[in-house]
Amino acid sequence: MRPLPTLLALTAAAAFGGFAATALRDGLETPAQAAPAPAPASIASVPAMAALPTAVDGQPLPSLAPMLQKVTPSVVSVHSKQRVRVSPFGNDPMFRRMFPELSQERVRESLGSGVIVDAQRGYVLTNHHVIEGADDVSVTLADGRTLKADFVGSDADTDVALMKIPAQSLQAMPLADSNALRVGDFVVAVGNPFGVGQTVTSGIVSAVGRSNLPGVGFQNFIQTDASINPGNSGGALVNLKGELVGINTASFNPQGSMAGNIGLGFAIPANLANSIMQQLLANNGVVRRGIVGVETQDVTDRLAQGLGLDEARGAAVTRVYPNSAAAKAGLQVGDVILAANGQRIDDSESWRNFQGLQALNSQLTLDVRRDGKPLKLTTGLSETRRDGQSLDARLAGANFAELPESLRRQGWNGVLVTEVAKGSRAAQSGLRANDVILQASSGQFTDLTSFRASFDRPPEQLVLQIVRGRTQGQLLMR
Repeated sequence: MRPLPTLLALTAAAAFGGFAATALRDGLETPAQAAPAPAPASIASVPAMAALPTAVDGQPLPSLAPMLQKVTPSVVSVHSKQRVRVSPFGNDPMFRRMFPELSQERVRESLGSGVIVDAQRGYVLTNHHVIEGADDVSVTLADGRTLKADFVGSDADTDVALMKIPAQSLQAMPLADSNALRVGDFVVAVGNPFGVGQTVTSGIVSAVGRSNLPGVGFQNFIQTDASINPGNSGGALVNLKGELVGINTASFNPQGSMAGNIGLGFAIPANLANSIMQQLLANNGVVRRGIVGVETQDVTDRLAQGLGLDEARGAAVTRVYPNSAAAKAGLQVGDVILAANGQRIDDSESWRNFQGLQALNSQLTLDVRRDGKPLKLTTGLSETRRDGQSLDARLAGANFAELPESLRRQGWNGVLVTEVAKGSRAAQSGLRANDVILQASSGQFTDLTSFRASFDRPPEQLVLQIVRGRTQGQLLMR
């Protein structure tokens, strides 16, 4: 096994993850210097202080306070704890096994935010990264109560998680139709930045449908200049009616998330968050994704000329999998997908991102160009089987999944081993859960669908090239 090259650092740091709780020392430990008291002045010489008018042209001054009085009880602080064992030998497995008594248990704490969306059932939406790996999660309400939260489910690829708290005098926030949000609409972000307590910031919608953040999963973000800082993750982005339009997720700063807000904040649209929540409730806490069943490539200038396109954009179909939804819909090699459900498709990345955001039972209307002529096709999605036994007997006992989309955006291709049954044939060959399969002697593949297709003709000798932790090597499957 040889060392795995470290992933390239992201050039833009997203404020993902509840941040580690620390004392806010800087600026607080140094006492303020009192200025000398001014010489007393006579009462007559003191100018009268001007008061703000209560109305202008007969109209009361606008204020967000009445709306926020209704909104803030629905926004909660999320406190998670994770127990980890720390060894003085670091990650060296040999010394950790030799001297287990020297390892110490530490508790990592992090802070984030959440939104009550169902008062009757006690459901709270937050970010997956806020509670990822947590052993214990508690929620503090705006009225000061702290309640234990139970994990319902989460989806790492959209960064949405669902928790449940006791339904005791809760107040839920109504959901807006985030599809109606327009650039320029006023929005307010409510959360718990840096753990200082519930805080409100305001701004406008800077853009909608953002999907080009590096190192993040499936994306359809609302961009806003309302300040979103560490600890705001999972909080509410609301409109002036007090309705939830998004779940605050990330801030963007080339110098790192802790460098401060520069007016680039991102939120998950409420419609998407609600769709993920319904899928988590329906599927025992997981999201089941489907595929159309095609491989695509970007359209180059040269390819655009050959296909009779006016511009070099779209996802050109290079392969249609047999018995897939695409095959049933009539998609063909050489077709170019230009839009899906009215959403513009610029390249293979945007096509993959669109598919990943659809529920398994979705119906898609595709705008296709075939032989230079426009064509509309309707298709559904099909779910890929994930068990190894259905691929090759040598993989019996293993289950597979698509790579996390965040890894794909960093240039990775392959499939993830999600579980390996103890004593199974795959386990006996050395395959382990969380292994990443990069290549196999079965043939070329980039994702789970093409991995399955590579076994149409099972190889005489099955060798997998895998990544495990920080190392990679080869496994011979027997």
